[in-house]
Amino acid sequence: MTTTIPIHWTEFDSPLGPLLLTADPATGALTSLSVRGQKGGRTVQDGRRRDPALFRAAEEQLTAYFAGELKEFRLELRTDGSEFRERVWAALDDVPYGGTTTYGEIAARIGASRAAVRAVGGAIGANPLLVVRPCHRVIGADGSLTGYAGGLERKVELLTLEGAL
Repeated sequence: MTTTIPIHWTEFDSPLGPLLLTADPATGALTSLSVRGQKGGRTVQDGRRRDPALFRAAEEQLTAYFAGELKEFRLELRTDGSEFRERVWAALDDVPYGGTTTYGEIAARIGASRAAVRAVGGAIGANPLLVVRPCHRVIGADGSLTGYAGGLERKVELLTLEGAL
């Protein structure tokens, strides 16, 4: 018999629109942050419990981030991806506030071949922690703003907030 870990959630009003946050109630670790209409975004499912108190630190940090006062999130995160995806997501954490990188540079950081750039893009597109894990800082090799699960207009907003545009 398998045990299902209950997931708790809350919504946070942001300049990007409502953000849906989920967390593991046993650890308090943030498991996802998504926006409405996001490709592959999370939804509230049966058996999940709304628990705003569990997200107090995340909400405080998001408020400070959107006010331009926070440059690095300090939250416990828990994701559930393949080893490859976890390596890509960890590499995103190293892209500094106000900076950008390319899919090819992420591939190089994790020791993947140039041929793996498409797979890196797929992993970045599957990032379950928008904003907190800064996939918005990844741009095309030619400097173009490509692919963002939350929509390119939100990517522009985030990069503008951080001074990268």
